Amino acid sequence: MNIKSPKKLIEVALPLHDINVAAAREKSIRHGHPSTLHLWWERRPLAVARAVIFAQMVNDPGYQQGEGFKYGVNKREAEIKREKLFAIIRDLVKWENTNNEEVLSRAREAIKGSSLFQVGSSNLSFAPIR
Repeated sequence: MNIKSPKKLIEVALPLHDINVAAAREKSIRHGHPSTLHLWWERRPLAVARAVIFAQMVNDPGYQQGEGFKYGVNKREAEIKREKLFAIIRDLVKWENTNNEEVLSRAREAIKGSSLFQVGSSNLSFAPIR
């Protein structure tokens, strides 16, 4: 069985400049950051990890088709929706938003909107465990 799924945001576009700025700032934080516990040889900023994981989990809103599969909207609408996803990424990569529930809930909603099976939809059924 071949499951058809739309492209993820990471395959199409990312706000790299914003991610780089946040990562550079995060590397210079000296108080309250996990990297201050021990000096690793190579400190990788958590901002990049948050951006990459989010972008892997959300669908790109652009129009896609192939093998009887259609998904997405026209270019203008896709740019607007993509910019909203970029705004979430810009907020996720900021160190001070690590525990910001408003930002995290926006990210969760975007991820839920991109999931293959929507909770409560007729496509999803659970078999009882015996």
